[in-house]
Amino acid sequence: HVQLVESGGGSVQAGGSLRLSCIASGNTRDITCMGWFRQVSGAERDGVAAVCTGDGGTSYIDSVKGRFTISQGNTKNTVYLQMNSLKPEDTAMYSCAAAEALSIGVHGTWNARNINWGQGTQVTVS
Repeated sequence: HVQLVESGGGSVQAGGSLRLSCIASGNTRDITCMGWFRQVSGAERDGVAAVCTGDGGTSYIDSVKGRFTISQGNTKNTVYLQMNSLKPEDTAMYSCAAAEALSIGVHGTWNARNINWGQGTQVTVS
């Protein structure tokens, strides 16, 4: 089992920035990808960005490209999401995830193998 703890959410005005952090612990041996997802009330959870070890490849949904940056810390068990030029439509509950495989499509659809979720952190942009 993998435990994920997020931090860094909050409220910000449009155009502002926030940085989300996530640390994974537990049985992370087979984890190769970490990502960020977001969900608004009544809607499905969408992928936002992902990063995978090995080639260090990243993927983003179109609506955040150029504004959000996903990165890993010194170990594969830490991931960050730097969010700049935030818009009201970015308001959502953001969750960190760790998986044995993870891909996110440009419109937020996603596929994963053995995905683990954090509790989430609220981001509100007004």
